[in-house]
Amino acid sequence: MVTIQKSFSEGKSKGTLYLVATPIGNLQDMTYRAVEILQSVQWIAAEDTRQTRKLLNRYDIHSRLISYHEHNKNASGPELVRLLNEGDSIALVSDAGMPAISDPGYDLVNLAIAQEIDVVPIPGANAALSALIVSGMPTNRFLFVGFLPREHGRCMSELE
Repeated sequence: MVTIQKSFSEGKSKGTLYLVATPIGNLQDMTYRAVEILQSVQWIAAEDTRQTRKLLNRYDIHSRLISYHEHNKNASGPELVRLLNEGDSIALVSDAGMPAISDPGYDLVNLAIAQEIDVVPIPGANAALSALIVSGMPTNRFLFVGFLPREHGRCMSELE
C-alpha cells in the first residue's frame, strides 16, 4: 500500500509545518531539499533570526523570517498556528541541527498536531548522532537525555 503525504494532496486548505535541519558548523552541510523547502514556504520561524539570516543569505533564500524561541513561544506559537490554519506553510529551524530537539520547537509541533496541521520533518545534521558515530562506541543502543543541568549537584545526580 502506498501512502501519499497529506501535504501533497489536492484542495489542501491548511499550511504545513516543516521541521528543517540546519548545518551544525559548516554551511555546506545544508541539504538540497532543505534549501528548496526554505525557498518555498511563506515563513521561516527561527530560534535566533541573526544566525538564520546568515544561512538564508548564503543560499539566497527570501522567505519571511519570524522569531520563535523559549522567551516568546507563548505569544508566537498561537500566531504561527493561525498562519498555518490560514494556509501559509512555515519552516521551523534551530540555530544548528534538528529543531524540536532540546529547544522549544516541540511546543509548536504539539500546537500544530492539536489543530490537525501536517508536520513534516526535513532531516539533516544532528549533533547527537554525529558525536555517536565518531565516538567508536557501539551504535545499536544509546540514550539521549538532552542538556544536563548547569548546577554541579543536579548534574551529578542526573548522571547517576
